[in-house]
Amino acid sequence: MDMLKQWGKSVGYLAAVGLSAPVSMPLLMLLPMSGIALIVAGLGFVLFPIAVMIIRLWTDVHRHLAGWVLGTPVQPQFRPLTGGVLARVRQVITDQTTWRDLAWLVANMVLGFAFGMVGMLLAAFAGASLVMLFFWWAMPPGEAIQILNVPITDLGRAIVIGAPTTVVALALAWFGVPVLARIHASFSKLMLSPSRLAARVEQLAETRAGAVSAHDAELRRIERDLHDGTQARLVSIAMRLGVAEKSLDTKDPVSTLVREAREGAEQAMGELRDVIRTMYPPILADRGLDGALAALGARCPVPTVVETEDLGSVPAPVEAAAYFVVAEALTNVAKHSHATSASVRVVRDECVRITVSDNGFGGVDESRGTGILGMRRRVAALDGTVAVDSPIGGPTVISVELPCAS
Repeated sequence: MDMLKQWGKSVGYLAAVGLSAPVSMPLLMLLPMSGIALIVAGLGFVLFPIAVMIIRLWTDVHRHLAGWVLGTPVQPQFRPLTGGVLARVRQVITDQTTWRDLAWLVANMVLGFAFGMVGMLLAAFAGASLVMLFFWWAMPPGEAIQILNVPITDLGRAIVIGAPTTVVALALAWFGVPVLARIHASFSKLMLSPSRLAARVEQLAETRAGAVSAHDAELRRIERDLHDGTQARLVSIAMRLGVAEKSLDTKDPVSTLVREAREGAEQAMGELRDVIRTMYPPILADRGLDGALAALGARCPVPTVVETEDLGSVPAPVEAAAYFVVAEALTNVAKHSHATSASVRVVRDECVRITVSDNGFGGVDESRGTGILGMRRRVAALDGTVAVDSPIGGPTVISVELPCAS
């Protein structure tokens, strides 16, 4: 029963791919046609993503069919389309899976039709042989079924000639159809599923993203514990020491020790606040990225204009990285640039894009401890990019992209 069920699957699969192969041609023409529309009239901004989605749906159907025959699912590896129209077009063009789908469409126009037709012919030959073997007598008078140019007009000829032909036809159909189906399904799986390297890269990217998120959550937990616990106790100790200091005679040697202890506690609080800010700035939790960047601009000694569009909900690791990047860039502006003005602009599509510029002397040298190397490492952990344009004489422009699509 299982073999018969598998044979039925194979017949259905070959019929589907044989009939679907001619459809690949108009589907394949969708992309160049929408591309021409994109160039000529701008209509392709709408048609191009739609064409890609239609092709993706079509190839997904064949992924399910191949998995149905092989017994193992064939998973796509599409990157989600996010952001504006231009961003979506760029994502489609750079997505390796798009090109794998197009290559499969081209190959399936030939192979799908060939495999489908051969499979259908084998099944039809087996069915026709059975009909000729058992229903030769039903032909109208004067007409006869012919096998190998020999007319079948009586039971003897049907058994001697029709029986061997039927056995061969049934054997070819029984064993050949599943083999053809599995070959084509394996070909489709090879073409339409991500390579092992791509799957491994995706797995490592997900693992790293999880590790970064877990690390960020742990830092925020430690920051809360230090802020609400250790720092609060240091404040309490400093206050008690201050009260004790006031109650003592200034000439008493103990008063000097209490004062030094109070000053030490206050210094420790300042150092602890600096440590907390470098771990995860509390202002991010209180005011969000927009408010935190505005505060950085307000604290910068160089007059700074901060512009942020509606950033929406930004993942916490990206939010922290953006804050530290802007903080480091403005620190460099204040210490090294001799600038009289600076600007920070932050926008978001599929990435958070940060541009920090100043009208200083320029000539940024990353090897001289300007913090750019640390900025690059922090951004690289999130698959982002940092570009520094700082000719001698200025201006200096630092451009950062932080992927945040989800």
